[in-house]
Amino acid sequence: MISRRIIRIKVLQILYAYYSSPEKSINSSEKELFFCIHKAYDLYHYLFDLILEVVKYDERHIEIRRNKHRPTDQDLHPNTRFIDNRLINLLKQNKQLNLYISQKKLSWVNHPELIKELYNRLVESDIYKEYIALEESTFATDQRFIDKVYNKIFLYCEELYQVLEEQSIYWNDDIEYTISMISKSLKKFREDSDGQQPLMPLFKDEEDRDFAKGLFRKAIINHDEIRGLIDVHSRNWDLDRIAFVDIIIMQLAITEFLYFPTIPTKVTLNEYIEITKYYSTEKSRSFINGILDKTLKDLKKSDMVKKSGRGLIGEV
Repeated sequence: MISRRIIRIKVLQILYAYYSSPEKSINSSEKELFFCIHKAYDLYHYLFDLILEVVKYDERHIEIRRNKHRPTDQDLHPNTRFIDNRLINLLKQNKQLNLYISQKKLSWVNHPELIKELYNRLVESDIYKEYIALEESTFATDQRFIDKVYNKIFLYCEELYQVLEEQSIYWNDDIEYTISMISKSLKKFREDSDGQQPLMPLFKDEEDRDFAKGLFRKAIINHDEIRGLIDVHSRNWDLDRIAFVDIIIMQLAITEFLYFPTIPTKVTLNEYIEITKYYSTEKSRSFINGILDKTLKDLKKSDMVKKSGRGLIGEV
């Protein structure tokens, strides 16, 4: 579930905290790294559960209207397409989701106002109106609708960001990435899926877990060499005036150039330039791109970049 980009961002954040702390401990910081990665996995399940809470709100809303003293025909015969959504019913049955939510004690019970706000936003949206107006729905239309709820409603709800920020400092920057992972997971469901349908694992494989640990440790262990390279290739700049986060971004990129032989340098460049969109200014982005490009060219001339396997693509 945790993509390489999320891993890189988590390492960036923990490395920033490591260098900012007066008491530096690689072991403690590494534990913090994996803790915040696990928190991102908590958020993945927590946001999956959010859509089920909004459905429960709709179910209660329908029941209240049915039990009015003088219910209208619409109250007695509401459109139940949302609560009958096939994908929603699969999520309700999903054993991994239910077990994780239960074990981690994740709950939205203390945030009824948020659930109400999301429900109201949903029913007032064109997405919802078009969906319930369909003459017929298929599993595919049900699937697309839920994906739109996440990417068009939840993703842009400021109240959701506020609630999550209050619950965990680790979730501040994770919502967009987590919803993208949820979208990928939703696409894997089929109409004949059952309660055993797997959600994404914490790491795709052991290699990704090793990547997280290796990137963090290698960046610290080779700090002096890498900072020396940054200094050499930014001679016309005062390093003290360069944003600290920009230096760490370059440090991590150069770490990958030198010490991760299976990762193509083009992938590394693209990933860290993408990360600068969230953590640097536009001016810094151009600066980082220029420094990394010059550094990589010199490293290749010195035959210091050793790539193997898939990493050879585009390296010659």
